[in-house]
Amino acid sequence: MSTADASPNPVEPKQPSGIRAALRYTGIPVHWLDKRPKLPSRNWLIFLSVTSCITGYYIYDRRQCRRIKQHYIDLVKDQADQAVDPLAWPRKVTVYGAKWPGDEEYQQATKYFRKYVKPILVAAAVDFELVSGKRFGDVAEHVAEDVRKRRRIDHGIDPIPEVAKALPTYKSPEEVAKHKLQGGIVIVGRPTLKEFMAGLSKGWTDPLDNVDREDALARELEFDSAFDEVDEPTTDDASPSSGSQVRFPTVQNSPLFSPLQLRPPPSSSKTKSSIPDTINAPPDVIPQVPPLLLVPFINHIGLSQIPLMIWEWFNQRHKVRSGSEAGYRLVMSQSRPIIPPPDEPTVKFSDITTPVDIPQGDLGFDKEAESWYKTSLSKFSSDIEDARHKYYEQLPKRLATARELARGTREATKEEIDNPPPTEVELRAERIKKELRWRGDLAGWDIVKPQQKVVWDSRFSDALRIFTDRT
Repeated sequence: MSTADASPNPVEPKQPSGIRAALRYTGIPVHWLDKRPKLPSRNWLIFLSVTSCITGYYIYDRRQCRRIKQHYIDLVKDQADQAVDPLAWPRKVTVYGAKWPGDEEYQQATKYFRKYVKPILVAAAVDFELVSGKRFGDVAEHVAEDVRKRRRIDHGIDPIPEVAKALPTYKSPEEVAKHKLQGGIVIVGRPTLKEFMAGLSKGWTDPLDNVDREDALARELEFDSAFDEVDEPTTDDASPSSGSQVRFPTVQNSPLFSPLQLRPPPSSSKTKSSIPDTINAPPDVIPQVPPLLLVPFINHIGLSQIPLMIWEWFNQRHKVRSGSEAGYRLVMSQSRPIIPPPDEPTVKFSDITTPVDIPQGDLGFDKEAESWYKTSLSKFSSDIEDARHKYYEQLPKRLATARELARGTREATKEEIDNPPPTEVELRAERIKKELRWRGDLAGWDIVKPQQKVVWDSRFSDALRIFTDRT
């Protein structure tokens, strides 16, 4: 046999070694090591670029938030290390937050304070009390009631109990007023400023008599025509020509009546106040009020403002800086007199001239925030009137059902047995609650609506001060 015809020796495959052998016995494909890196596709590059930019901007914003907050905390934390008497009251401020128009979440203003202003006050050991308004006008009513209570105590109408005077932490009204002047009042947003000023004016102007709003409204609505019963004459079937008529029993003769219905009609003369006119009259001079800290606040709501919400979410550092600066002004306790609005000049030919927007001094604080109110608020008053009209349209039918079941003129249906309708007394109580809510909402909206200016009294010029930056 020739050498050319001889077959070549077979080549033995090279055995894998090292990491390749390890991958072989772990089940991981060996060809993964043969992959060579390459650039991502165009779509992946776009995705990675956009994601990296958004993530980087978010991280940068939050890092700046922490830096700004820590900077102001370092400036005021020495205030918390000052030695005080064990029985001394800490410095305390009152925080007012009114409901933002159009938002059902009424605590948005106080949440803003907690997130952006509170850390600076806590670092300086400044105590605070939160007052939130659930409905329009709640803050105004709270401020007016506090002022009225102070006036009653100052005039000796409501004496301080002896038990309170025996406590070791008791302070006289003069000392309490002096301690409050060392604190301050925080007003978050323009709606809160409007309600605060309206309540302050009402508290220093209205009489000092204790008035129960619900009882006063019940007396006002007691003798109106909403619950009047119309007599329904029916002809006697036995003697049609007799002309006899059947009358339903009146409310006083009905099996179900309220003691309020037995009261005599209200007299035309007003009830004379037990407080002398010299005390009940508004004072000519208002005592000093704790300085005001005006904190700007805007609450963006609605579909049209979603882009602004997204922008604010990526720019929280601006809110942190604004809230920290406000808290720093309060801690430093440097204030100036309030800048009152100028006297409105008499405008001739106002029916044909365009009104000029005159600067209102400090009362023009955060006025641009009113431009972000929802447009649907323009129908707020009409919506309440529509709800009231609808309620009074359905009231006679509900009242007739309650009286028929109470007098036994007909049997209750199966549905009425399963879900008993309200009685006449319950309908009267329901009406008072609805009227209180409707009237309160209308009065509160008249205070905070954009067309209404901030209430001003010339007596406030010497009584109000504004926290300002330290010079």
